[in-house]
Amino acid sequence: MAAGRVLRDRTAGLFLAAVVVSGFGSSAMTLAAGIWVKSLTGSDGLAALALFAVWLPVLFGPLLGALADRLPRKPLLVGANITMAALLTTLTAVDSAGRVWLLYAVLVLYGCGSVLMDSAESALVAGAVAPALLGDFNGLRMMANEGMKLVAPLTGAGLYARFGGGAVALLDAVSFALAAGLYGLLRVRRTAAAPHGRGGWSAGLRQLWGSPVLRPLVLAASATMLCAGFNGATLYAVVDGTLGHSPAYAGVLSVAQGLGSVTIGLLAGPLLRRLPERVFAAAGIAVFGVAVGLRAVPSDAVALTACALIGAGLPCVLVAALTAVQRETPDAVLGRTAASADTLMMSPNAVALGLGAGLVARMDMPVLLPLVGAVALLTAALLLTGRREPLAPAGPHVSAEA
Repeated sequence: MAAGRVLRDRTAGLFLAAVVVSGFGSSAMTLAAGIWVKSLTGSDGLAALALFAVWLPVLFGPLLGALADRLPRKPLLVGANITMAALLTTLTAVDSAGRVWLLYAVLVLYGCGSVLMDSAESALVAGAVAPALLGDFNGLRMMANEGMKLVAPLTGAGLYARFGGGAVALLDAVSFALAAGLYGLLRVRRTAAAPHGRGGWSAGLRQLWGSPVLRPLVLAASATMLCAGFNGATLYAVVDGTLGHSPAYAGVLSVAQGLGSVTIGLLAGPLLRRLPERVFAAAGIAVFGVAVGLRAVPSDAVALTACALIGAGLPCVLVAALTAVQRETPDAVLGRTAASADTLMMSPNAVALGLGAGLVARMDMPVLLPLVGAVALLTAALLLTGRREPLAPAGPHVSAEA
């Protein structure tokens, strides 16, 4: 089993434990931040800005990723987690609408820290985790993140209702402090930092674009996340208009999607050892595309099945792309490349969420959802046919940097 293979490896197990611990606090805080702003200001728009503040630093991924290539990565992870823990404690002072600015400021720094730590972690994993375990680790990391989304938001909402936003911030601070301790236990090979100025902040973008392996995977992931954003924007229109439920039913659909993601997280490693990364990714995109189209059907059973399939299909291209980045990229530019890949893959989701809000008001779900699903299926087909290199399973490849 993939879980056993990863957990038997001390370094991989510590990485995964740190992801679980920090992910729990982050998921709780992400939900509570919007509720916190809404309760203090009464504004839906200001509440939405809380999530935007966390997402905004993704646009500067290549710049933040350069830091992960300039600094020793293990100390960077430990220091960044301790810094985030300290920052979060300042949020106990947010007790009125006049102090919401402090919450926004911390959330922007929170987003910067997340981008920086993700790029440093991706780079460190490539050198510290056995190449044969990369697919397993990335699948389990995805599973852990999605699993936390099933339980942590409820914890955050409960804490907020009982003790207020400061309690949730302190919970998240504790989770970062614990993650810092886990990262401190890592035994990793020390690598020389990249010489200052080598390639600049755009080196990661050039590495992605110049690689015939990475470019199609990252572009396919970007197109898929664009579709995911449009799909996400239809959530409440489907719940209300198609299924005839109250908005609270969205939580049920989210649980179904989370269960699908947990399942594929367990299977990703074994599948990546048997399939080429682009075949694994294309299959997941195709499943996602079909499921998006099925969401137009006015049936609870179909809707739940479709959400589970979306949860299983959507992460495939992300796991495949991240694993390929870790395997194909030289260590000196791995932080910038991982951060650039995250920017290219995740930014379209945020853009499509905004554009989708306008489309939902102008297009019927039986038209919009099948159209989005068709674009995803086209993306899967192009990924399979767009490259002419020999297809080989991802497992046997070994990075010279690992």
